[in-house]
Amino acid sequence: MRIATWNVNSIKQRMPRLLPWLDERKPDVVCLQETKLEDDKLAELLGSELEQRGYSVAAHGEAAWNGVAIFSRVGLDDVVSGLPGGPGFPKQEARAVAATCAGVRVVSVYVPNGRTPDSDHYRYKLAWLASLRELLAAGPEATVVCGDVNIAPADEDVFDPDAFAGQTHVTAPERAALASLEDLGFHDVVRDRWPNERVFTYWDYRAGMFHQDCGMRIDLVLATSAVADRVQAAWVDRQARKGKGPSDHAPVIVDLDQAPDGDIGPVVPPPSAPAAARGAKRLPQAP
Repeated sequence: MRIATWNVNSIKQRMPRLLPWLDERKPDVVCLQETKLEDDKLAELLGSELEQRGYSVAAHGEAAWNGVAIFSRVGLDDVVSGLPGGPGFPKQEARAVAATCAGVRVVSVYVPNGRTPDSDHYRYKLAWLASLRELLAAGPEATVVCGDVNIAPADEDVFDPDAFAGQTHVTAPERAALASLEDLGFHDVVRDRWPNERVFTYWDYRAGMFHQDCGMRIDLVLATSAVADRVQAAWVDRQARKGKGPSDHAPVIVDLDQAPDGDIGPVVPPPSAPAAARGAKRLPQAP
């Protein structure tokens, strides 16, 4: 079974890329984030195209912001939208949807950004992650969490730790909240597969960050041992970040039981450019 996750940064904008990508990579289960579309509008936009490709859809969206979905052609049962009892900002947002696909509980998540450390949105992010942990702690043995977690797990997951000083995504409380999910028995399957490589999933649109490979790894696949033990390949589809009209995120693809493209996939590290000297590159938004 091939499981993929992709922050598409507007499913309407990514239509010319999404459908050909589905046809090329042929994922069995797809977790999407930042769909930015209400459920009925998503069905209207994609329903017939997905049906032709054999996908059932579980969507949890809203207009213009957030939004998550799961496409599956191996079953889609026990769908739950949102985090029951979870926090809002001020109301609950469309940031999680879960379903059982071929015996695996799949959770597609779009974790709040946090904006700036110690802000109200940052505290909301930590509360949201705590609520996600409660959900996962009560979940089945075979579970996978896929999505944009808006946290780089370690310094190795950003192009230059100095560039992120004082920013969200790298603070100790965020990383501790993410680590608490792994403490439940979840494995970061891409990092497990590539322990010593520069592996990124997000590159800012500005300042040529992708071409210089100045990125972050914030799109993760976290799997319990029952799923992680089945992993045959785990890779980042950098090709989907290239060309005209890409998302600023690349998909992450994990193959269970067999690897149709080989054990490392067709588009994996090494990166497109060598690492810049530490402190040589600043974030585009930095003053």
